[in-house]
Parts: sequence; C-alpha cells; structure tokens
Amino acid sequence: MTARREERTPSAVRPYVITKGRSDTGRAPLTWETLVMATDAAFPASLQPEHHLILTHCQGLLSVAEVAAHIGQPPSIVQVLLADLAEWGLIVTRPPIPPAEHTDMTMLRKVLHGLESRL
Repeated sequence: MTARREERTPSAVRPYVITKGRSDTGRAPLTWETLVMATDAAFPASLQPEHHLILTHCQGLLSVAEVAAHIGQPPSIVQVLLADLAEWGLIVTRPPIPPAEHTDMTMLRKVLHGLESRL
C-alpha cells in the first residue's frame, strides 16, 4: 500500500491580489536564502490567510524559498508578505550566512600531516 501523495491545487486568488498590488516592500527585498522564523507574538485575527499560513510554517528557521514552496506562491509574492510580517514584528529574519573565505591550504596540510603521524 503506497502513501497518498499530497496534491496541491492552484490558488484561485491572483498573486497581485494577495499583495494588494504591491511588488516593492519599500526596503531592500529579502533574498531567497534569508532565514525567517515566527516570533512568539499572538497572531492578529485581521491577518490575511496567506500571512497565517506563513506563520504556521515558520515555527523553525526556513528560507524565503522554502516558505514559498510550502505555501505554493511565487517567491516574489512571499517576499512582500514576509516584509509585512517583519514590519509588524511577527517574524524575525536572519541574513544568509556569507560564503566562507578560501581555506589556507598550508594549515590543512599541517593538520593532515599531524593526523598521519598519529596513525
């Protein structure tokens, strides 16, 4: 017996209606790699269903791209909704971790030689 796949149905509401026609947040947009997490604040009843859906999925750290995948909306729409939630203090954001600088190969060789000498 196979598990039933979760099927997604496309939303009947157009994306520009969800954001009330906004495509700009008025500040630097959140990158797709930015991590977001819901705060412990109570959800106001006046939030849109999409805001509620985002807050229920953001109980742990998720990237903007992951949130978009979970709620089935384009990342550009999710960026606007997340900016709203951040402005209202309902989520916290953390910038993506910058890529590491190049590793010092001489240090790695010294570590390797030290490990080999113990074997």
